[in-house]
Parts: sequence; structure tokens; C-alpha cells
Amino acid sequence: MKTYLDCFPCFLDQALRAARIATSDEKKVKEVLDEVGMMLKDIPLESSPPESGRLVYRKVSEITGNKDPYKEIKNQSTEKTLSLYPFLKDQVQKSHDPLITAIRVAIAGNVIDFGPGSSFDIEKDTAITLKKDFVICDYDKFKDCLNKTDEILYLGDNAGECVFDKILIEVMNKPTLYVVRNTPVINDATHEDAVNAGIDKVARIFSSGTDAPGTVLETCSPEFKDIYKNSKFIISKGQGNYEALSDEKCPIFFLLKIKCHVIANDIGVEKGDIILKGINV
Repeated sequence: MKTYLDCFPCFLDQALRAARIATSDEKKVKEVLDEVGMMLKDIPLESSPPESGRLVYRKVSEITGNKDPYKEIKNQSTEKTLSLYPFLKDQVQKSHDPLITAIRVAIAGNVIDFGPGSSFDIEKDTAITLKKDFVICDYDKFKDCLNKTDEILYLGDNAGECVFDKILIEVMNKPTLYVVRNTPVINDATHEDAVNAGIDKVARIFSSGTDAPGTVLETCSPEFKDIYKNSKFIISKGQGNYEALSDEKCPIFFLLKIKCHVIANDIGVEKGDIILKGINV
């Protein structure tokens, strides 16, 4: 997905929010905004938003000296979602179709996002998502690919959300490689966050090698790119991964809640919609 003009004020908004979480020094916050503002003129519309976001968050860390400003927020998100795990697992097991319910649960967790917005209620949004109709639902294709695959490549998104992903991985019951960011960026999941969520109990955790808020392949490690290119069944969680991979030729299923009108317009849906969209499958 390319960068749209409406992405530019969002980059500044994210820079301001991240800088204020990273430091209480208003002079440094102002410096972040100044530097990011000057960067915007050099961002090509042809690049994906996560490519630009990578530069923005690097600048925040560089100026504030805080390499993981969302660490405490991530820990709180994981603690909260772990408390919901028994109830959600029970809901899945009692449902008429545990797989589609687990997919809904995984998408519900996608609300835990401090990139495009910071206003959400995990419990309320989860309850809504479990009842909400899909606008795009390639469920039959998903089941068919799942039945045929020997291994799943699961591209994770945010910390806390990993707990919801764990439920889907358990229901799919196939060997799974769960991919996280190499270093902290926003509240995206790192290896530590995935372990805290218990992902290591149900999948092998693997770093993509990137510090971008999305799987920007050009910035990923050679090891990850080899795995990615040879994967027959890829699950991609969240908006950042959609932005980075929507033009790819590999078989991918995008699971996400639409939290941004730019992405909504790009897909042809509405803000707030939930989708299970397969490409090249």
C-alpha cells in the first residue's frame, strides 16, 4: 500500500504521542516534531506507511534517548489480555464453529494499537467484534489452505494482542512460526512480549529482523525473507502488516480491524469493519 497525503498529519500525531510517552522534556518533544516535520518533505508517496513510520520512531528514540517508550504500556496490555484469556477460550470452545470464533478473537485483539489511535476499550471492543459481521470473509479459502498446509507463518502485530493470537494458534493446531519485530517500535510485539503472552508454549517465535511497524521486507533479515518466500500459508495481523504486504504475490490472509479511514478507502470498506481477506490463494 502506498502512502497517502492523509498519512502525513498522522505521522506527526504519532511522533507527538510517542515523544510525550518517551519523555517529559517538552524541549525534546518539540525537537522531535521539528525533525519529523522536516523529514516529511522527503517521504515519497510510493513508499508504504510502515517504511516512513520506521524513520519517525527511530527519530523519537534518537532524540529522547528512550528505546522502548511503550514498554510499560505493553506489559499492562499483556496483563489485561491474559486475564481475559480463560473467558475467551471458553467462548471459542463452546461455539458452533471454534475456528471462525477464534479468528474473530484474534481480530478483536487487533484493537490494541497505539499507532493510528490510542482510544480503545479491550473488553468492550472484544464483545463487539465477537458479534460483528465480516465485510470481507474469505473463510472457505482460509479453511482449505489450513487443511493443506504443514506449517503456518503467523505475522504478529501488537503486544497484548499476542494473547488473542495464541487462542487462534491453539485452535488451528498446526506447527506455527510466530513472527515478531526485532526491536521495540510503538507497542508492536517483540520476542519478550510474545513470551510474556505465552506464545512460546504454542509456537516457535522468530524475529523478522525489522524495526519497522510492519513487515517491510526490504528491512527484514535474509533468514526471514527465505522463510517468507517459501511459505504456503501466511497469516498477517494488523494494519501495519497490511500496509507493508498488500501488494505482495505470496499467499496471505489479512486479519484486521479497520481503524484508519485511509486503509478503509484503500480496501474499499468502512472504518470499524473487520476483515478476513485472502490474496493469492
